[in-house]
Amino acid sequence: MFCSGASEAIATVGHASIGHHVLAAVEHSAVRSWAARRPHTIVGVDGVGRVDPADLLDAARADTSIVHLQWANHEVGTIQPVAEVVERCRERRLPVHVDAAQAVGHLPTDLGALGADYVSISGHKFGGPSGSGALVIRRGVRPTPLIVGGDQERARRAGMESVVTIAGFAAALDEAVAALSTDGERERNLTRPVIDWAVDTPGISVLGDPSDRAPHLVCLAIEGLEPQPVLIGLDRAGVAVHSGNSCSSEALEPSPVLAAMGVDAHRSLRISMGWSTTPDDVTTMLGALTGVLDELRSLRT
Repeated sequence: MFCSGASEAIATVGHASIGHHVLAAVEHSAVRSWAARRPHTIVGVDGVGRVDPADLLDAARADTSIVHLQWANHEVGTIQPVAEVVERCRERRLPVHVDAAQAVGHLPTDLGALGADYVSISGHKFGGPSGSGALVIRRGVRPTPLIVGGDQERARRAGMESVVTIAGFAAALDEAVAALSTDGERERNLTRPVIDWAVDTPGISVLGDPSDRAPHLVCLAIEGLEPQPVLIGLDRAGVAVHSGNSCSSEALEPSPVLAAMGVDAHRSLRISMGWSTTPDDVTTMLGALTGVLDELRSLRT
């Protein structure tokens, strides 16, 4: 089912799943917001943001209507054990939704082999048009539509489809999948200097799993400095990054993801590499970040 992005895809799943929801504490706000409208159980994670499949399944009840699990975390990049969770949910006949917004186009993702009931995807995450996305629905699953009125998308989403947006989504996905083997290495080569810089820089550390992570994301913990002046300084240097989740970067609340991991939820910097990012961009960003941090720390002393 084509839609406007992962948020609408997740909303469709949330709308159709009227019973109890189970979700990891590090899920995207789109999942958490829908779960909050239903009876729900939030399952904790370890220090790198990974949930234990046994804990997730143990939280299920007789009235559980959906189990949510993201493929890769949107802030720290940690990859979740989605294949194991989907398999165990299928064994127990528990519907399962996988948020693959940070995985598709960046990691190998065989959705047919995965077998999840729902997989949500956002096109702009792999170079597609903004406002494009899809909800991949397992054959035989019939969710109650969020948008009603017509029989478009096999009566799963009413309204005229945006053909131009869908074509752009498909073209970008074809290109991302074709380049996956080389592009994943390209993204790792872009994030590696950031990780190496963080290891060598006092007061900076890398959050999330150090190796089993999405290749295009790095989240840094910054000791002793609030993220807002860092973001302002980088913006003045022409560098666009985020503190925590990019979808709520204007909010001043601490990151629920980092809080669930047991680390400082107030001071982080999320750096993502896009399809157009170059090594020179990374070098420029690291130079600007070093200068901004030095200036801010000199002001404090």
